[in-house]
Amino acid sequence: MEPAEHFLPFRKNTVIALCAAALPDAERGPFTDFARLLAALVHHEFHERGEAALDAYQVVDPSEDERVLTPATAEQRAAARATVERELVALAEAADYTRIPADEMRRAFTEHALVKVRLEVDESEFETALFFRRGVSQRTERVPWLFGLRHRDLEFTSYAKVLVYIAFAEPEGGVLLKLFQNVPKNDLEMLYPTVRVRMRPLDKLLIGVPAAVSGIVVVATKLIASLGPVVLLLAFWAGLRDDPVRLDQAALITLGAGLAAFGGYLVRQFSKFKNRKLQLMKTLSEHLYFRNLDNDQGVLQHLLGAAEESEVKEAVLAYYFLLTAETPLTGAELDARVEEWFREQWAATFDFRIRDGLRRLRELDLLTADERGGLGVLPLAAARARLDRRWDRLFRRTIPAFPPVARQ
Repeated sequence: MEPAEHFLPFRKNTVIALCAAALPDAERGPFTDFARLLAALVHHEFHERGEAALDAYQVVDPSEDERVLTPATAEQRAAARATVERELVALAEAADYTRIPADEMRRAFTEHALVKVRLEVDESEFETALFFRRGVSQRTERVPWLFGLRHRDLEFTSYAKVLVYIAFAEPEGGVLLKLFQNVPKNDLEMLYPTVRVRMRPLDKLLIGVPAAVSGIVVVATKLIASLGPVVLLLAFWAGLRDDPVRLDQAALITLGAGLAAFGGYLVRQFSKFKNRKLQLMKTLSEHLYFRNLDNDQGVLQHLLGAAEESEVKEAVLAYYFLLTAETPLTGAELDARVEEWFREQWAATFDFRIRDGLRRLRELDLLTADERGGLGVLPLAAARARLDRRWDRLFRRTIPAFPPVARQ
Protein backbone atom coordinates (compact mmCIF):
# COMPACT_ATOMS: atom_id res chain seq x y z
CA MET A 1 0.00 0.00 0.00
CA GLU A 2 1.29 3.44 -0.94
CA PRO A 3 1.96 5.82 2.00
CA ALA A 4 -0.33 8.83 2.41
CA GLU A 5 0.69 11.80 0.29
CA HIS A 6 1.26 15.38 1.37
CA PHE A 7 -0.82 16.64 -1.55
CA LEU A 8 -4.13 18.26 -0.58
CA PRO A 9 -6.55 17.54 -3.46
CA PHE A 10 -8.34 20.91 -3.37
CA ARG A 11 -7.58 24.15 -5.19
CA LYS A 12 -6.38 27.19 -3.28
CA ASN A 13 -9.64 29.12 -3.72
CA THR A 14 -11.64 26.08 -2.62
CA VAL A 15 -9.64 25.81 0.61
CA ILE A 16 -10.15 29.53 1.31
CA ALA A 17 -13.88 29.19 0.65
CA LEU A 18 -14.17 26.14 2.95
CA CYS A 19 -12.44 27.94 5.80
CA ALA A 20 -14.43 31.16 5.31
CA ALA A 21 -17.73 29.26 5.24
CA ALA A 22 -17.02 27.84 8.71
CA LEU A 23 -16.52 31.33 10.23
CA PRO A 24 -19.24 33.68 11.52
CA ASP A 25 -20.81 35.93 8.89
CA ALA A 26 -18.97 39.02 10.10
CA GLU A 27 -15.57 37.37 9.70
CA ARG A 28 -16.00 35.75 6.29
CA GLY A 29 -15.21 38.82 4.21
CA PRO A 30 -12.18 39.90 6.28
CA PHE A 31 -10.82 36.34 6.25
CA THR A 32 -11.18 36.09 2.46
CA ASP A 33 -9.38 39.43 2.06
CA PHE A 34 -6.63 38.23 4.40
CA ALA A 35 -6.19 34.98 2.45
CA ARG A 36 -6.03 36.78 -0.90
CA LEU A 37 -3.45 39.22 0.42
CA LEU A 38 -1.38 36.34 1.76
CA ALA A 39 -1.65 34.61 -1.62
CA ALA A 40 -0.48 37.78 -3.38
CA LEU A 41 2.63 37.97 -1.17
CA VAL A 42 3.47 34.34 -1.82
CA HIS A 43 2.90 34.87 -5.56
CA HIS A 44 5.32 37.79 -5.60
CA GLU A 45 8.01 35.68 -3.93
CA PHE A 46 7.51 32.78 -6.33
CA HIS A 47 7.56 35.15 -9.30
CA GLU A 48 11.09 36.28 -8.43
CA ARG A 49 12.11 32.71 -7.66
CA GLY A 50 10.71 31.53 -10.98
CA GLU A 51 12.55 34.19 -12.97
CA ALA A 52 15.86 33.04 -11.50
CA ALA A 53 15.07 29.38 -12.26
CA LEU A 54 14.01 30.13 -15.84
CA ASP A 55 17.13 32.24 -16.44
CA ALA A 56 19.28 29.28 -15.34
CA TYR A 57 17.31 26.88 -17.54
CA GLN A 58 17.79 29.20 -20.52
CA VAL A 59 21.56 28.80 -20.11
CA VAL A 60 21.33 24.99 -19.92
CA ASP A 61 18.75 24.54 -22.70
CA PRO A 62 18.46 27.74 -24.79
CA SER A 63 15.18 28.31 -26.62
CA GLU A 64 15.50 28.33 -30.38
CA ASP A 65 13.25 31.39 -30.76
CA GLU A 66 15.03 33.54 -28.13
CA ARG A 67 18.38 35.20 -28.65
CA VAL A 68 21.22 35.37 -26.13
CA LEU A 69 23.76 38.15 -25.99
CA THR A 70 26.83 35.95 -25.44
CA PRO A 71 27.20 32.15 -25.55
CA ALA A 72 27.55 30.53 -22.13
CA THR A 73 30.88 29.04 -21.12
CA ALA A 74 31.27 25.48 -19.87
CA GLU A 75 31.59 26.77 -16.29
CA GLN A 76 28.42 28.86 -16.64
CA ARG A 77 26.50 25.89 -18.04
CA ALA A 78 27.65 23.68 -15.17
CA ALA A 79 26.64 26.29 -12.59
CA ALA A 80 23.29 26.84 -14.29
CA ARG A 81 22.56 23.10 -14.40
CA ALA A 82 23.33 22.80 -10.68
CA THR A 83 20.90 25.67 -10.05
CA VAL A 84 18.20 24.03 -12.16
CA GLU A 85 18.56 20.69 -10.38
CA ARG A 86 18.55 22.28 -6.94
CA GLU A 87 15.53 24.45 -7.70
CA LEU A 88 13.69 21.59 -9.38
CA VAL A 89 14.00 19.34 -6.31
CA ALA A 90 12.95 22.19 -4.01
CA LEU A 91 9.93 23.09 -6.14
CA ALA A 92 8.87 19.47 -6.49
CA GLU A 93 8.95 19.05 -2.72
CA ALA A 94 7.08 22.32 -2.19
CA ALA A 95 4.45 21.19 -4.72
CA ASP A 96 3.95 17.96 -2.72
CA TYR A 97 5.63 15.67 -5.22
CA THR A 98 7.29 12.51 -3.89
CA ARG A 99 10.62 11.22 -5.20
CA ILE A 100 10.30 7.83 -6.91
CA PRO A 101 13.05 5.53 -5.57
CA ALA A 102 15.43 3.74 -7.91
CA ASP A 103 14.20 0.25 -6.94
CA GLU A 104 10.65 1.15 -8.02
CA MET A 105 11.98 2.26 -11.41
CA ARG A 106 13.89 -1.02 -11.77
CA ARG A 107 10.77 -3.06 -10.95
CA ALA A 108 8.90 -1.25 -13.73
CA PHE A 109 11.15 -2.94 -16.30
CA THR A 110 9.92 -6.37 -15.23
CA GLU A 111 6.31 -5.56 -14.34
CA HIS A 112 3.81 -4.18 -16.86
CA ALA A 113 0.34 -2.73 -16.36
CA LEU A 114 -1.08 -1.47 -19.67
CA VAL A 115 1.88 -1.22 -22.05
CA LYS A 116 2.79 -4.83 -22.82
CA VAL A 117 6.17 -3.95 -24.29
CA ARG A 118 9.66 -4.97 -23.18
CA LEU A 119 11.86 -1.89 -22.83
CA GLU A 120 15.55 -1.32 -22.23
CA VAL A 121 17.52 1.79 -21.25
CA ASP A 122 21.23 2.48 -21.51
CA GLU A 123 21.87 4.38 -18.27
CA SER A 124 25.35 5.40 -19.43
CA GLU A 125 23.72 7.96 -21.75
CA PHE A 126 22.76 10.31 -18.88
CA GLU A 127 24.34 11.51 -15.67
CA THR A 128 21.25 12.28 -13.59
CA ALA A 129 17.73 10.85 -13.73
CA LEU A 130 15.12 12.15 -11.28
CA PHE A 131 11.49 11.00 -11.16
CA PHE A 132 8.76 12.47 -8.95
CA ARG A 133 5.09 11.53 -8.63
CA ARG A 134 1.92 13.00 -7.16
CA GLY A 135 -1.67 11.84 -6.88
CA VAL A 136 -1.73 8.10 -6.17
CA SER A 137 -4.95 6.27 -7.00
CA GLN A 138 -6.19 2.76 -7.75
CA ARG A 139 -7.71 2.41 -11.21
CA THR A 140 -9.40 -0.31 -13.21
CA GLU A 141 -9.26 -0.55 -16.99
CA ARG A 142 -10.73 -3.10 -19.38
CA VAL A 143 -7.99 -4.64 -21.53
CA PRO A 144 -8.01 -7.30 -24.30
CA TRP A 145 -7.04 -10.85 -23.36
CA LEU A 146 -6.37 -14.08 -25.24
CA PHE A 147 -5.30 -12.25 -28.42
CA GLY A 148 -8.34 -9.95 -28.28
CA LEU A 149 -10.88 -12.77 -28.08
CA ARG A 150 -11.87 -11.79 -24.56
CA HIS A 151 -11.51 -8.83 -22.19
CA ARG A 152 -10.77 -8.59 -18.51
CA ASP A 153 -10.61 -5.85 -15.86
CA LEU A 154 -7.07 -4.91 -14.84
CA GLU A 155 -6.50 -3.14 -11.50
CA PHE A 156 -3.34 -1.06 -11.13
CA THR A 157 -1.81 1.84 -9.24
CA SER A 158 -1.79 5.09 -11.19
CA TYR A 159 0.07 8.37 -10.63
CA ALA A 160 -1.85 11.52 -11.57
CA LYS A 161 1.38 13.44 -12.30
CA VAL A 162 4.92 12.20 -12.96
CA LEU A 163 7.81 14.65 -13.29
CA VAL A 164 10.91 13.55 -15.22
CA TYR A 165 14.31 15.29 -15.15
CA ILE A 166 17.17 13.86 -17.24
CA ALA A 167 20.68 15.37 -17.45
CA PHE A 168 22.54 13.83 -20.38
CA ALA A 169 26.21 12.93 -20.28
CA GLU A 170 28.75 14.71 -22.42
CA PRO A 171 29.21 15.65 -25.19
CA GLU A 172 25.54 16.76 -25.33
CA GLY A 173 25.39 17.79 -21.71
CA GLY A 174 21.82 19.04 -22.09
CA VAL A 175 18.82 18.47 -19.85
CA LEU A 176 15.29 17.29 -20.46
CA LEU A 177 12.21 18.18 -18.43
CA LYS A 178 8.87 16.47 -18.96
CA LEU A 179 5.60 16.20 -17.10
CA PHE A 180 3.20 13.30 -17.66
CA GLN A 181 -0.27 12.50 -16.37
CA ASN A 182 -2.14 9.28 -15.52
CA VAL A 183 0.91 7.02 -15.63
CA PRO A 184 0.54 3.42 -14.34
CA LYS A 185 3.09 2.62 -11.66
CA ASN A 186 4.38 -0.47 -13.47
CA ASP A 187 4.82 1.43 -16.76
CA LEU A 188 7.19 4.09 -15.45
CA GLU A 189 10.07 2.79 -17.56
CA MET A 190 8.43 4.10 -20.75
CA LEU A 191 9.11 7.68 -19.58
CA TYR A 192 12.87 7.42 -20.16
CA PRO A 193 13.75 9.49 -23.26
CA THR A 194 16.30 6.93 -24.49
CA VAL A 195 14.11 3.87 -24.02
CA ARG A 196 14.39 1.15 -26.68
CA VAL A 197 11.75 -1.39 -27.62
CA ARG A 198 12.75 -5.03 -27.35
CA MET A 199 10.89 -8.24 -28.09
CA ARG A 200 9.27 -10.04 -25.18
CA PRO A 201 9.52 -13.85 -25.00
CA LEU A 202 5.85 -13.97 -26.02
CA ASP A 203 6.52 -11.78 -29.06
CA LYS A 204 9.41 -14.01 -30.07
CA LEU A 205 7.18 -17.08 -29.77
CA LEU A 206 4.42 -15.45 -31.82
CA ILE A 207 6.92 -14.80 -34.60
CA GLY A 208 9.33 -17.70 -34.15
CA VAL A 209 6.96 -20.67 -33.91
CA PRO A 210 4.98 -19.91 -37.11
CA ALA A 211 8.26 -19.02 -38.85
CA ALA A 212 9.84 -22.34 -37.85
CA VAL A 213 6.82 -24.35 -38.97
CA SER A 214 6.50 -22.58 -42.33
CA GLY A 215 10.28 -22.77 -42.77
CA ILE A 216 10.24 -26.54 -42.37
CA VAL A 217 7.43 -26.79 -44.91
CA VAL A 218 9.27 -24.60 -47.43
CA VAL A 219 12.52 -26.51 -47.04
CA ALA A 220 10.81 -29.89 -47.26
CA THR A 221 8.58 -29.11 -50.25
CA LYS A 222 10.58 -26.59 -52.24
CA LEU A 223 14.23 -26.46 -51.35
CA ILE A 224 15.24 -30.08 -50.76
CA ALA A 225 13.78 -31.26 -54.08
CA SER A 226 15.53 -28.52 -56.00
CA LEU A 227 18.85 -28.93 -54.19
CA GLY A 228 19.00 -32.69 -54.83
CA PRO A 229 20.99 -32.47 -58.11
CA VAL A 230 23.33 -29.88 -56.59
CA VAL A 231 24.06 -32.15 -53.62
CA LEU A 232 24.79 -35.07 -55.93
CA LEU A 233 27.11 -32.88 -58.03
CA LEU A 234 29.03 -31.76 -54.96
CA ALA A 235 29.34 -35.36 -53.83
CA PHE A 236 30.78 -36.29 -57.26
CA TRP A 237 33.34 -33.47 -57.06
CA ALA A 238 34.29 -34.52 -53.57
CA GLY A 239 34.88 -38.08 -54.70
CA LEU A 240 31.99 -39.50 -52.73
CA ARG A 241 30.11 -40.54 -55.84
CA ASP A 242 31.35 -42.28 -58.99
CA ASP A 243 28.54 -41.51 -61.43
CA PRO A 244 28.68 -38.05 -62.99
CA VAL A 245 25.76 -35.66 -62.58
CA ARG A 246 24.44 -33.37 -65.31
CA LEU A 247 22.54 -30.17 -64.52
CA ASP A 248 20.22 -29.60 -67.42
CA GLN A 249 17.89 -26.65 -67.97
CA ALA A 250 15.00 -28.27 -66.10
CA ALA A 251 17.18 -28.88 -63.04
CA LEU A 252 18.39 -25.27 -63.08
CA ILE A 253 14.83 -23.95 -63.32
CA THR A 254 13.81 -26.19 -60.41
CA LEU A 255 16.78 -24.97 -58.40
CA GLY A 256 15.96 -21.32 -59.14
CA ALA A 257 12.33 -21.81 -58.15
CA GLY A 258 13.37 -23.42 -54.88
CA LEU A 259 15.82 -20.64 -54.04
CA ALA A 260 13.21 -18.01 -54.93
CA ALA A 261 10.67 -19.68 -52.66
CA PHE A 262 13.19 -19.80 -49.80
CA GLY A 263 14.19 -16.16 -50.40
CA GLY A 264 10.55 -15.10 -50.38
CA TYR A 265 10.08 -16.95 -47.11
CA LEU A 266 13.00 -15.07 -45.53
CA VAL A 267 11.66 -11.72 -46.75
CA ARG A 268 8.20 -12.46 -45.33
CA GLN A 269 9.62 -13.42 -41.93
CA PHE A 270 11.78 -10.29 -41.80
CA SER A 271 8.74 -8.16 -42.71
CA LYS A 272 6.72 -9.80 -39.94
CA PHE A 273 9.50 -9.04 -37.47
CA LYS A 274 9.71 -5.38 -38.57
CA ASN A 275 5.94 -4.96 -38.52
CA ARG A 276 5.72 -6.42 -35.02
CA LYS A 277 8.41 -4.06 -33.79
CA LEU A 278 6.70 -1.09 -35.43
CA GLN A 279 3.46 -2.11 -33.75
CA LEU A 280 5.20 -2.19 -30.36
CA MET A 281 6.77 1.23 -30.98
CA LYS A 282 3.38 2.59 -32.05
CA THR A 283 1.85 1.30 -28.80
CA LEU A 284 4.57 3.02 -26.78
CA SER A 285 4.25 6.29 -28.74
CA GLU A 286 0.47 6.40 -28.30
CA HIS A 287 0.72 5.94 -24.56
CA LEU A 288 3.34 8.68 -24.28
CA TYR A 289 1.47 11.09 -26.57
CA PHE A 290 -1.76 11.03 -24.60
CA ARG A 291 0.04 11.26 -21.27
CA ASN A 292 2.46 14.08 -22.07
CA LEU A 293 1.36 17.19 -20.17
CA ASP A 294 4.24 19.68 -20.47
CA ASN A 295 7.87 20.03 -21.57
CA ASP A 296 11.05 21.98 -20.81
CA GLN A 297 10.42 25.52 -19.47
CA GLY A 298 6.70 24.82 -19.24
CA VAL A 299 7.42 22.17 -16.61
CA LEU A 300 9.22 24.71 -14.44
CA GLN A 301 6.33 27.15 -14.77
CA HIS A 302 3.88 24.36 -13.93
CA LEU A 303 5.91 23.46 -10.83
CA LEU A 304 6.11 27.10 -9.74
CA GLY A 305 2.34 27.41 -9.86
CA ALA A 306 1.79 24.13 -8.02
CA ALA A 307 4.34 24.98 -5.30
CA GLU A 308 2.80 28.43 -4.84
CA GLU A 309 -0.70 26.96 -4.48
CA SER A 310 0.53 24.39 -1.98
CA GLU A 311 2.24 26.98 0.23
CA VAL A 312 -0.82 29.23 0.22
CA LYS A 313 -3.10 26.34 1.18
CA GLU A 314 -0.82 25.25 4.01
CA ALA A 315 -0.46 28.79 5.40
CA VAL A 316 -4.21 29.53 5.18
CA LEU A 317 -5.12 26.27 6.91
CA ALA A 318 -2.53 26.79 9.65
CA TYR A 319 -3.83 30.32 10.28
CA TYR A 320 -7.50 29.30 10.23
CA PHE A 321 -7.15 26.44 12.70
CA LEU A 322 -4.95 28.45 15.07
CA LEU A 323 -7.40 31.37 14.82
CA THR A 324 -10.41 29.22 15.68
CA ALA A 325 -8.70 27.12 18.37
CA GLU A 326 -9.90 27.80 21.92
CA THR A 327 -6.41 27.24 23.35
CA PRO A 328 -2.91 27.38 21.85
CA LEU A 329 -1.93 24.27 19.90
CA THR A 330 1.31 22.44 19.37
CA GLY A 331 2.47 21.71 15.86
CA ALA A 332 1.46 18.04 16.16
CA GLU A 333 -2.01 18.96 17.45
CA LEU A 334 -2.52 21.43 14.63
CA ASP A 335 -1.40 18.86 12.06
CA ALA A 336 -3.80 16.24 13.44
CA ARG A 337 -6.70 18.70 13.58
CA VAL A 338 -6.33 19.68 9.91
CA GLU A 339 -6.14 16.04 8.79
CA GLU A 340 -9.15 15.07 10.92
CA TRP A 341 -11.26 17.96 9.58
CA PHE A 342 -10.68 17.02 5.94
CA ARG A 343 -11.10 13.33 6.64
CA GLU A 344 -14.44 13.73 8.43
CA GLN A 345 -15.91 16.65 6.50
CA TRP A 346 -14.64 16.05 2.97
CA ALA A 347 -13.51 12.38 2.88
CA ALA A 348 -9.96 13.44 1.94
CA THR A 349 -7.01 11.57 3.41
CA PHE A 350 -3.52 13.05 3.22
CA ASP A 351 -0.45 13.66 5.38
CA PHE A 352 -0.62 17.38 6.09
CA ARG A 353 2.82 19.01 6.16
CA ILE A 354 2.34 21.66 8.82
CA ARG A 355 5.94 22.90 8.97
CA ASP A 356 5.69 24.84 5.69
CA GLY A 357 2.52 26.61 6.77
CA LEU A 358 3.99 27.54 10.15
CA ARG A 359 7.21 28.70 8.51
CA ARG A 360 5.25 31.00 6.22
CA LEU A 361 3.24 32.47 9.11
CA ARG A 362 6.43 32.99 11.09
CA GLU A 363 8.09 34.80 8.17
CA LEU A 364 5.04 37.09 7.91
CA ASP A 365 5.10 37.85 11.67
CA LEU A 366 1.65 36.35 12.15
CA LEU A 367 2.59 33.52 14.52
CA THR A 368 2.69 33.80 18.31
CA ALA A 369 3.86 31.36 20.98
CA ASP A 370 3.30 31.15 24.73
CA GLU A 371 5.79 30.12 27.39
CA ARG A 372 4.84 26.43 27.03
CA GLY A 373 5.37 26.39 23.27
CA GLY A 374 1.69 26.60 22.35
CA LEU A 375 1.09 28.32 19.02
CA GLY A 376 -1.41 31.03 18.15
CA VAL A 377 -1.90 33.77 15.54
CA LEU A 378 -2.67 37.47 15.49
CA PRO A 379 -6.35 38.42 15.38
CA LEU A 380 -7.82 38.81 11.93
CA ALA A 381 -7.81 42.61 11.83
CA ALA A 382 -4.22 42.86 13.05
CA ALA A 383 -3.07 40.14 10.65
CA ARG A 384 -4.71 41.91 7.68
CA ALA A 385 -3.09 45.19 8.61
CA ARG A 386 0.34 43.58 8.94
CA LEU A 387 0.07 41.92 5.55
CA ASP A 388 -1.17 45.15 4.02
CA ARG A 389 1.87 47.04 5.30
CA ARG A 390 4.20 44.34 4.02
CA TRP A 391 2.55 44.49 0.59
CA ASP A 392 2.94 48.28 0.46
CA ARG A 393 6.64 48.01 1.31
CA LEU A 394 7.21 45.69 -1.65
CA PHE A 395 6.39 48.43 -4.15
CA ARG A 396 7.44 51.52 -2.27
CA ARG A 397 9.96 53.45 -4.34
CA THR A 398 11.74 56.74 -3.73
CA ILE A 399 10.63 59.16 -6.44
CA PRO A 400 13.33 61.74 -7.25
CA ALA A 401 12.33 65.36 -6.83
CA PHE A 402 12.72 67.31 -10.05
CA PRO A 403 13.28 71.06 -9.86
CA PRO A 404 10.44 73.19 -11.17
CA VAL A 405 10.74 74.30 -14.75
CA ALA A 406 11.36 78.00 -15.05
CA ARG A 407 8.76 79.76 -17.11
CA GLN A 408 9.90 81.94 -19.95
